[in-house]
Amino acid sequence: MPETGRRRAGSRGGRYDAIVVGGGAAGLGGALALARARRSVLVIDGGEPRNARAGHVHAYPAREGTPPAELLAAGRAEVEGYGATVVAGTAASAERLPAAEGGGFFVVRDDGTRVEARRLLVATGLVDELPPVPGLAERFGRDVLHCPYCHGWEVRDAAVGVLATSALAVHQALLWRQWSDDVTVFAHTAPQFDDDAYEQLAARGIAVVDGEVTGVEVAQDRLTGVRLGDRVVPRGALVVAPRFTARSALLAGLGLATAEQAVAGQVMGTYVPSDATGATEVPGVWVAGNVASPADQVIGAAAAGVRAGAAINADLVAADTAAAVTARRAAGSPVPGADGGPVDLREHWEARYAQSDRIWSGEPNAELVREVSGLPAGRALDLACGEGGDAVWLAGRGWRVTAADISRLALERAERHAGEAGVGGLIDWQWHDLGATFPEGEFDLVSAQFLHSVGDLPREEILRRAAAAVAPGGVLLITGHSGGAPWEHGHSGVVLPSPAEVLAGLRLAQGAWVVERCEEHQRVQTAPDGTRVTRTDNTVRVRRVTK
Repeated sequence: MPETGRRRAGSRGGRYDAIVVGGGAAGLGGALALARARRSVLVIDGGEPRNARAGHVHAYPAREGTPPAELLAAGRAEVEGYGATVVAGTAASAERLPAAEGGGFFVVRDDGTRVEARRLLVATGLVDELPPVPGLAERFGRDVLHCPYCHGWEVRDAAVGVLATSALAVHQALLWRQWSDDVTVFAHTAPQFDDDAYEQLAARGIAVVDGEVTGVEVAQDRLTGVRLGDRVVPRGALVVAPRFTARSALLAGLGLATAEQAVAGQVMGTYVPSDATGATEVPGVWVAGNVASPADQVIGAAAAGVRAGAAINADLVAADTAAAVTARRAAGSPVPGADGGPVDLREHWEARYAQSDRIWSGEPNAELVREVSGLPAGRALDLACGEGGDAVWLAGRGWRVTAADISRLALERAERHAGEAGVGGLIDWQWHDLGATFPEGEFDLVSAQFLHSVGDLPREEILRRAAAAVAPGGVLLITGHSGGAPWEHGHSGVVLPSPAEVLAGLRLAQGAWVVERCEEHQRVQTAPDGTRVTRTDNTVRVRRVTK
């Protein structure tokens, strides 16, 4: 399958469209829907499915009787075949990213790895909390059972016991009577049954045994009886009513709480509230499977995951479309924002990069090559690095590079480009809206190549911060346009200063810098219609002498 959607887990520059926490039927269903929608997906799977003890999956058409582990392995292979990534481990915490960092969410895995995504699907399932009777846990899912639709056929005509812990035990017993005519209710800790209950049980030939159950009897790895003190009642299966507790600890950092699940006034457990698609009250977070619906069987959990995956993709489509509309309005307005309000730079550049698999040539900027080729390799900062052509070229010549951009999609492409070039270990990809945040540290080279944009870009302020990041003896290199090309309508309203204006805007301290170049120059460029045109650019190169 094509690898369009793949991302390396834990990469600083990379960000997934969706992170799915939980690799059971619900999580894999959601991941499959998203991966087939060409979304980048990371599945974090703790490897502890609720039905691990069960021998087979039932009531799943075309997969009836499949061992749970086999079903999950096939599901993982299918998801990975469509480009999603599945990693082993658990998600220790999840929090929302601030808008200044691009929004979305970050998840910290149990090994400390931090990963980011635009949306989250939590499919962590539930924990079956069994009645505190010795021996139940060891037999659960084998001959200590709770769901007749999952296991009734396998114990048909067997001697079935029902461990009563609430008034709902009567309903359980009547239900299991469909699979066997030898059903006995053990009153255990349930409240006293009323006359109607006794009459219904008697009418169906269901016996009631008073007293508290103290354990189960097992012989040759099979349940043989239920113990009440010194007495043993022969039984081949025992039905219990676990408390279904949602695995929801991950959601606490997102402000999501669980609610109690009640049936006929009896609390059966907890769940995370959501709408029909799995969307929670926290925008961007979905839930699916038993964490949201304790009664779901495997096929129901898988279906819920698919619904949630489709809803997440629809939500992302809406967000992508809004960004594209913003970019289109910006490109078509004489003054950025005049048609559709202020331009959001993050949305504009994400939409710009989303228009094509590649925006730039992948080659380094000619002025960078000309000005830096004679410098000794050191530490470099590449501002507005785009798809990484300059950063990869620098790393290929021994520079250790910090590369920053406002577009996460551009950073993902750049990181992939660096990996293909074999220099990924020399580049630290960082997401920054440079008007709000700036890379830390001092550098021997700070490069700002064509740092122009529609919208409210505080270019002079960014370049002053760039100068402040230059180490003594280091170089600040700025290249920009002196005028827009005829076909670049999107540059309408963009400030294109002369080299003298760029230099003046830096406000360099007198005596601390040497101006090595400040001039305009021409280059030949191919226009969209294939013709060759000459345009004017400018370059400012200054070297810091002292702090």
